[in-house]
Amino acid sequence: MGHTRCLVLWLGLWFAPHAAALQPAPKVEEVVTAQIAFTPGDNAARIIVDALRGAKDQILVQAFSFTHRDIARALIEAHARGIDVQVIADAEQTELIENSVVPELAAAGVSVFLDEDHVAAHNKVMVIDEGDASAVVITGSYNFTFAAQFRNAENLLLLRGGPRVTRAYADNWRRHRSHSRPYPRP
Repeated sequence: MGHTRCLVLWLGLWFAPHAAALQPAPKVEEVVTAQIAFTPGDNAARIIVDALRGAKDQILVQAFSFTHRDIARALIEAHARGIDVQVIADAEQTELIENSVVPELAAAGVSVFLDEDHVAAHNKVMVIDEGDASAVVITGSYNFTFAAQFRNAENLLLLRGGPRVTRAYADNWRRHRSHSRPYPRP
């Protein structure tokens, strides 16, 4: 009994500062159009590339693992068209994964930042053209990797027509950008 009380007290002391930082999740009610994909099987990468090619103004990306060359190429092409492309990548994954495309994005002039404030910067999100009527949010378990497309069981969700949903994801992107460091340009 004494050990149980000690453990409960210790857990309470450990979780207390973290629990105080927890805020209720925002509730957003609006009608959106959703496109879904499940891999392997569905071509989630094609859905992402098509959405990137339709960007008019800005693309904000949060990536955990990023090795998919076609998606990287579409971001580089968007940047070359004058689209503001900014990528936040998990610092550890970027440094550990030999075939990460993050250095390639930076070398092409894309603004890249590394989030090392968390055990894992595990978001897989793209916000395209926030504030525009055709804004898109892409999210799900799908890492922007070859393995996510061809080997893993993943899901992808593309949302259109939701300005409040888009703003919520863009605000979260900006929150993580505020503590991320610039990736060193080659």
